[in-house]
Amino acid sequence: MSDDKKLDALEASVKKSSKVRTPVEMGHYGIKIDSDGAWYHAGTRFTRIELVKLFSTVLKRNIDGTFWLETPAERGQIDVDDSPFVAVEMQTQGEGENQSVRFRTNIDDWVSLDLTHSLRISVDSETGEPRPYIHIRDGLEARLLRSVFYELVDLSIEDFDAGALGVWSDGHFHRVGQVEDCE
Repeated sequence: MSDDKKLDALEASVKKSSKVRTPVEMGHYGIKIDSDGAWYHAGTRFTRIELVKLFSTVLKRNIDGTFWLETPAERGQIDVDDSPFVAVEMQTQGEGENQSVRFRTNIDDWVSLDLTHSLRISVDSETGEPRPYIHIRDGLEARLLRSVFYELVDLSIEDFDAGALGVWSDGHFHRVGQVEDCE
């Protein structure tokens, strides 16, 4: 089956409702999500955001780190350079321990920083720079754009007991870094 026919079949499968069953393995769909969150099929960038949003609803990540588009009828593997989503905007409401922080992804979904949607900061092994992510669902994350991360760091306060820098959101303190990392 050609890549275009696989893509058309996947789109049709996502749109129709079906009974729960074991999906048919379709191999690799020829889809890639680059480090900026842009979706490509056979090297051509998706231009319809509605299609990206639709496919993102059936995006899954296996425990081994592989990514799949999976409907009740079929599933196929895709490639993801970094994370499938990118946090492109941040909003806050309230102050101190009553503050709420939320992020908008590149597909216009909003996610609140809370216990379910936690913050994870990794360090780029080549540059030593922090790489912040927020958990979206089922092992899927959104990488925070650098400018969004800087906004988050600007909101940060010190927790002297823990030696940490972080933000309050949804009644919980979310660690952004160590105090000495930011001095």
